Amino acid sequence: MKKKLLFTAMLASISSLIWAQRNDYATIQTEPVQNPMLWADVPDPDVIRVGDTFYLVSTTMHLMPGAPVMASKDLKNWETVSYIFDRLTDSPKYDLQKGTVYGRGQWATSLKYHNGKFYALLAPNERGSMGDTYIFSADKAEGPWTIVSRMRHFHDCSLFFDDDGRVYVIYGTGELMELKPDLSDVIEGTHQQIFKREEDERGLLEGSRVIKHNGKYYLLMISHTYAPGRHRREVCYRADDIHGPYEKQVILESEFGGFSYEAQGTIVDSESGDWYGIIFQDRGGVGRVLTLMPCRWINGWPMLGDENGKVPETVRAYKSGEPAGGIVKSDDFSSTRLGLHWQWNHNPVDASWSLTERPGYLRLKTSRVVNTLYLAPNTLTQRMEGPTCSGAICLDLSHMKDGDCAGLAAFNSDTGSLTVKKQGKKLVLEMEELVVALSDRDKEVTKTDAKTIESVTLKEPKIWLRVDADFRPTGRGGGKDSANFYYSTNGQDWTKIGTSDYRLGFDYRRFFMGTKFGIFCYATKKTGGYVDVDEFMYEKK
Repeated sequence: MKKKLLFTAMLASISSLIWAQRNDYATIQTEPVQNPMLWADVPDPDVIRVGDTFYLVSTTMHLMPGAPVMASKDLKNWETVSYIFDRLTDSPKYDLQKGTVYGRGQWATSLKYHNGKFYALLAPNERGSMGDTYIFSADKAEGPWTIVSRMRHFHDCSLFFDDDGRVYVIYGTGELMELKPDLSDVIEGTHQQIFKREEDERGLLEGSRVIKHNGKYYLLMISHTYAPGRHRREVCYRADDIHGPYEKQVILESEFGGFSYEAQGTIVDSESGDWYGIIFQDRGGVGRVLTLMPCRWINGWPMLGDENGKVPETVRAYKSGEPAGGIVKSDDFSSTRLGLHWQWNHNPVDASWSLTERPGYLRLKTSRVVNTLYLAPNTLTQRMEGPTCSGAICLDLSHMKDGDCAGLAAFNSDTGSLTVKKQGKKLVLEMEELVVALSDRDKEVTKTDAKTIESVTLKEPKIWLRVDADFRPTGRGGGKDSANFYYSTNGQDWTKIGTSDYRLGFDYRRFFMGTKFGIFCYATKKTGGYVDVDEFMYEKK
């Protein structure tokens, strides 16, 4: 029988929501937005509104395509509608050769709409020309996006179109340059330090987001002084002239949900004139999540949070009756195009994957001999989500070659993996724990520690693999951040394997991202093998 029937027992608890997503069924939403608004890795947000639609862009670093654009009508249900670029090609590092770009790549994109066009400005966190700032444009958020220009690196920058037609980039810690009207480059000689740090701003001060409201300029930034008793916070610098002088106000200093204090994001207005703040929070293994909150203009300052200045647990949805949506999805691979909910780890090898060679399946072919998952081309990823989630695949292993490895991972710099290994004529499933070491300069993989926790020999060339993740708060200033691993030989009866409550982490020195589901197939001896992936089934609880 077709694969969906084989998943019935495992996924009996899946609501009609999953079915609705596959059939474009409009599920009525009347509940408020529950914070986190997006309980997944969606850092460095910029948000704008065009007409009745909100658009959000986020950082995805080494994942391709990059710079995802998400859309929502109600600030509750978000869908990925495009990526600003398909791949970056300035270095073989983006292809997992001569180094990597783990934790680098695209950072902190600025999104704007001006004179009927969308604009996006981003700068990869790299040295030299790899770190050039890109400006892209599109007639609609769904793309296609095209490169307008490249110029010098600007860290955590914000593009800003002023009412008089002049264009600026604000970046770093209060630095400004003017751009040429055609956005082709900066105007030399326009660099300015628009404010000086105060004594209480000696730590982190970045993440620029600029808006203009009632004739005044507002620069929002994350601030964190690394000292006892000091917390991360969102600050705002305000001026009557973009060149200054600027005055400062703390607009949010709030922990939330048993996790750390939050900051970095932006504010956006609705068609009816309400204002909202969208700010991210570090939440361990799931990554950096987004929270939604009221923005109240008090004495000309955009004050964030509830009436007590705290991040609320719920916010009234801006609209009711919108279709349910999500940025993480099940997939039966029946389309001839890969869904926008997927991203590859680094640039893919396009000739080594297919949705058409066996319709209804994703074929992953080996294309390069490597000795670790961290250098394997064509690892396909999706975010994990809180509070808990589950992802499962079915693999046809019939065409693996000796030395091939394939499976499903909780993928990060520390990875828990369900790996099927072809050893001569045998197929062996191993639950592994992998830890990668990267060089600081080139992010080269210098070492991978691999520990097999449990293994089982497979009798048939077909296997179901499942990873369950738990990010629920523990009440001790963090989340459970754990994963458990399962396999099945019939798609109905599941056996736990390996580590119980494998610890999922977040390491800013290596990957700098939340844990992802990763589907992979790579060769350690010779190329030419492949696996067919028969559906990815996903459930968020």
